[in-house]
Amino acid sequence: MSNFLRNAWYVAALSGQVGRTLQARRLLGEAVVLYRTEAGKAVALEDACPHRKLPLSMGRIKGDAVECGYHGLTFDCAGKCIDAATQARIPPFAKVRSYPTCDRYGLVWIWMGEPARADEAAIIDIATYDDPAWHITNGDNLLIECHYLWMVDNLLDPSHVAWVHRSSFAGAGTDTTPMQIGADESGVINSRWMLDQPPPPFYAPLVKFKGNADRLQHYEVRFPALAVNMGIYTPAGKGGPDMVEDADTYRMISYHFLTPIDDDNTQYYWLQHRNTDPRDDEITRKVAAGARAAFEEDRAILRAVHLGMKHKTTPTTGLLLDAAASRFRKGLAELIAQEQADLAATGG
Repeated sequence: MSNFLRNAWYVAALSGQVGRTLQARRLLGEAVVLYRTEAGKAVALEDACPHRKLPLSMGRIKGDAVECGYHGLTFDCAGKCIDAATQARIPPFAKVRSYPTCDRYGLVWIWMGEPARADEAAIIDIATYDDPAWHITNGDNLLIECHYLWMVDNLLDPSHVAWVHRSSFAGAGTDTTPMQIGADESGVINSRWMLDQPPPPFYAPLVKFKGNADRLQHYEVRFPALAVNMGIYTPAGKGGPDMVEDADTYRMISYHFLTPIDDDNTQYYWLQHRNTDPRDDEITRKVAAGARAAFEEDRAILRAVHLGMKHKTTPTTGLLLDAAASRFRKGLAELIAQEQADLAATGG
């Protein structure tokens, strides 16, 4: 049974990474080749010629089609063979799978499941993406050598910042303040307010007020592997469930897109969106560099966790802080099981 939910949108690449050259990717355990048509449309095809399974990424682009580098079989954007090169008759079953794609937010999205169910409206809505009062950094990405669910666990665990990110996101209360967990059909949210504390090192130069802050940590993961982490800072006394929002309120929203490569590797993409200094390139550079440094810290931990759990020889111990991740895993497992049952029922 598949470990992945396939009827969902995943990020295949940064938009700027896909052009008029063939780009090989492995996504959800499947070999995919990416390129753009002459008009600029992103195309994703199965990266295996049906003759001898040579990767099409070892071939070449001809107009909007791809020619296999072994014997010249040529496939259009829909995966149909349109030229057999060495013979006049095109083999009737010579085709490769084509995957729906969409360019949005500087990212190329791919639908790995049933093409007929690919609805672009299901891609996350970043409502303030084009708001001139907000700034969004260019997308970035990182290979994390672990199963994607270890990353999901991490993104539903605000407490880890107290130990993993001591010089950036850690701050008073991150090791002890209780969490509030919520869940619905879209995913799980783990959040908490920490009141009247100094802003942590990463945020201290970014907020627009002096003194202590009320801080919200909002950690949300939507099925199957998309996270929204939000930090809100207000002057002490203005935050909490009845927050008073004014010109001093600072918001940073990080969007995290986890694309499983296989059971041992995940491609991690992210955008960071803030409601201040939309045209300050120096702040943007510092925020982007700081975020990447923090995610490199996560990477070191998660690689070791993946190997430790994969090769464990003694029992593991659960903690109360695992509650949100456990709820997410349960919900995702149910979705995957239902998808597999539906596929079996239709003979897929």
